[in-house]
Amino acid sequence: MLTPPALSLYVHIPWCVQKCPYCDFNSHALKNDIPEDEYIDALLEDLDTDIERYQLNQAPRPLHSIFIGGGTPSLISAEGIGRLLRGIEARIPFQPEIEITMEANPGTIEAERFAGYRSAGVTRISIGVQSFEPEKLTRLGRIHGQAEAVNAAKLAHQIGLNSFNLDLMHGLPDQSLEQALADLDRAIELDPPHLSWYQLTIEPNTLFYFKPPTLPDDDALWDIFDLGHHKLTEAGYVQYEISGYSKPGYQCQHNLNYWRFGDYLGIGCGSHGKLSFSDGRIVRTTKVKHPRGYLAAYQNLTKPYLDNEQLVADIDRPFEFFMNRFRLIEPCPKADFTATTGLPLSVIEPTLNWALQQGYLSEDATHWQITEKGKLFLNDLLEAFMAEEEDE
Repeated sequence: MLTPPALSLYVHIPWCVQKCPYCDFNSHALKNDIPEDEYIDALLEDLDTDIERYQLNQAPRPLHSIFIGGGTPSLISAEGIGRLLRGIEARIPFQPEIEITMEANPGTIEAERFAGYRSAGVTRISIGVQSFEPEKLTRLGRIHGQAEAVNAAKLAHQIGLNSFNLDLMHGLPDQSLEQALADLDRAIELDPPHLSWYQLTIEPNTLFYFKPPTLPDDDALWDIFDLGHHKLTEAGYVQYEISGYSKPGYQCQHNLNYWRFGDYLGIGCGSHGKLSFSDGRIVRTTKVKHPRGYLAAYQNLTKPYLDNEQLVADIDRPFEFFMNRFRLIEPCPKADFTATTGLPLSVIEPTLNWALQQGYLSEDATHWQITEKGKLFLNDLLEAFMAEEEDE
């Protein structure tokens, strides 16, 4: 028996000014004006079809958080975001103090527009800075400069958001240790409540994959992370997730729900969802990926928004649970495994005993905790849960 966990909503806005060479997200460079009104209508209709298909109005759960990602959501007007959020709330009630995050590119932000998003209901902005160094921004295909990134952070402070995040990369093409730490120093000076500091990785189907740049080697990457982690800690940031640092009380609630194996609806082009039901089912969904196909579903209801629906088998649930939970630094309550997977602890006992013997995990009566060694050998730890599943 499953206990349906907290419910979040992810909204995907697929358009951006230009495609970055490292980006493997479902984003599409603008060729014409955004069909803003039509797309927002389609998003709300997409949500309606999910509510009906999964009978979400029969056992309603209020929304814990909303994340509007992309692409570049800040290409949508504040009025459009306001209409979208009002439409969502009319369909699914919001929890008190709901966190509503919207991603924004510093190159598409102006003071009035930024304040408009807050008035529309956005409580948290995630600003895609990536670097403060002009040459690195050019290499990454970013449309903003250093001054715009700094200005965006200052505006976020001024308009009274509950929180905001700066996205910052390290391990960039030809980046030295000194350059990476200088970027981090600049971000810390801007005093964001939350900092996502993550390593650039080369993903398939990106320009960098077909024309690989020269990246720092493993030793240099470790030095960047080690020294950077100490800088962040000294500045009062707490690492709560692999690449997530925050001041106390400013963790991203939406991301925490993902990593705690919570539920989330996904609406918009290529968005993903995960839903748990009291009858024991866990369903994963994917929506139509390309904007043309997605908008065709709106224009012609015989074409569904749903591209794929898949039941998560019992045998796959331990791996999926720990793949998420082990991103977090916090101890994992043992009760959460049973509550969110519907499985008894006995199904993972052999692998847990092995992980404890290897020193990858520690435990007490109520929690598991991944160790420093476990973080270093995380892939081995997760693969062990997959191996156990295959052997059964």
